[in-house]
Amino acid sequence: MPTAGERYITQSADGSTTLWVPSLDEHYHSIHGALTESQHVFIEAGLKAIDKATVRILEVGLGTALNARLTLEQAQQDGTIIEYDALEKFPLTEEEIKAVGLLGMSKETRFLSATPGAITQIAEQFTFRLLVEDLKTFKGEHGSYDLIYFDAFAPSAQPELWTDAVFENMYGLLKPGGALVTYCAKGVVKRSMKAVGFEIEALPGPPRKREMTRAWKR
Repeated sequence: MPTAGERYITQSADGSTTLWVPSLDEHYHSIHGALTESQHVFIEAGLKAIDKATVRILEVGLGTALNARLTLEQAQQDGTIIEYDALEKFPLTEEEIKAVGLLGMSKETRFLSATPGAITQIAEQFTFRLLVEDLKTFKGEHGSYDLIYFDAFAPSAQPELWTDAVFENMYGLLKPGGALVTYCAKGVVKRSMKAVGFEIEALPGPPRKREMTRAWKR
């Protein structure tokens, strides 16, 4: 299993847990509120915008599985059936999973502990698959996803994950009418999305961020 190097558990402003990666000087979630940001960007602007009884999701960057847990809770509330694939090159270790579980993320551990590549029945209406792969070389089924949670580290830390080639692949993976949502609203990123065919929406961002981006495949 590939490793990400040193990671440290820390707490964000709303009391929710995140991880800090010193080598990138990046946190897995917003330090201004991990749960608040995930709910705003991926659930409110993402999942709730897809009006379908069954939604197939690809998450880019599983991290602590906060987005997956919030998606499960929303799906159970709405009666939506979810097929969830999570792309994560550096999954948390057993020790890290135990540690975040003890710090209030016990609901996330069932996602984090999933066997890579296997379809895991998390709940009656929710299946989950962990894909331990590199985003730059990931090749999924063309036109198979309704929604992409694009939660990679920021372009300033890993610009190679925010290129035309990556977004061209993401565009191809979406069904017509599907959407990609991300916390990032940088002009260069939106230009890359537009260049491959996405229709861009600039939406109000989570705390301390003026905007976020929703990109549609029409």
